[in-house]
Amino acid sequence: MVQTVYRQLNGIALAYLGDAAYEVYIRQHLLTKGISKPTKLQHIATHYVSAKAQAALIDLMKEDELLSDEEWSYFKRGRNANSHTHAKNTSVMTYRISTGFEAVMGYLKLAGKEERLAELAQWCIEQVEAGRTAHEK
Repeated sequence: MVQTVYRQLNGIALAYLGDAAYEVYIRQHLLTKGISKPTKLQHIATHYVSAKAQAALIDLMKEDELLSDEEWSYFKRGRNANSHTHAKNTSVMTYRISTGFEAVMGYLKLAGKEERLAELAQWCIEQVEAGRTAHEK
C-alpha cells in the first residue's frame, strides 16, 4: 500500500518526505567525513539542502539529462503545487523549484526506489563537492 500512495499525494506532501529522505543522505555523508560540531554541520549542510542549492541541482540534472520522464512528472507536481509559505531568504520561483526537487526524492522513497534515491543523492553530493552548484540562483 505504501508503495502506491505516492500516486495520490500532492507535490507538497511528496516534498515533505523527500526533504527528510534527502537530508538523511547529506547528514550521513557529512558525519562520515568526520564533521561533528552541530554548528559546522548545519553550515555545511546548507550547501547541499538549501532551496538555492536544490534549484541549482535540478538545473544540472536537466543539463545532464539525469531524470526519467516519470521523475520529471513528479518534479513538476512538486514545483506546481500551491504552497502558502516559502523560504525567507530566496525567491518564490527558487523555492518552488526546490519543492519539485524534494518531490522527486519523496516519490522515490515512497515508490520503494531506494537504490535510485541513493544514486541521485550521491550524484548531488558529487556535484556540490565539485563546485557545480556555485552558480546558485
